Amino acid sequence: MLRPKVPTNPTPTGLAIPPTVEPTATVRHAPPPTPVAQSSTRPAVQLTPGTALALVGGGAAVVLVVGAVLVSMLLAVAISGASVAICAVVLRSLLASGRTHR
Repeated sequence: MLRPKVPTNPTPTGLAIPPTVEPTATVRHAPPPTPVAQSSTRPAVQLTPGTALALVGGGAAVVLVVGAVLVSMLLAVAISGASVAICAVVLRSLLASGRTHR
């Protein structure tokens, strides 16, 4: 039931004749042209004091936002851990007081 079945290859229906290969023509490649240095048509990026100030301000804003998100996540984990610890202490005291009153 669980043994694998090996497929059998079907018998060929006729004679297998390899395709004829025609000789290829000899192609001579020309040497590649030498690269010519072209002048750039794009203007160079120039930082003015205003754009530099905007970049610094944007970077500072991103750092502050990411920092606030990370601090809030750390605070959420700390508060959750503290609440679980308080619940554990309360349950432990309730279970201990139940044993002593019997």
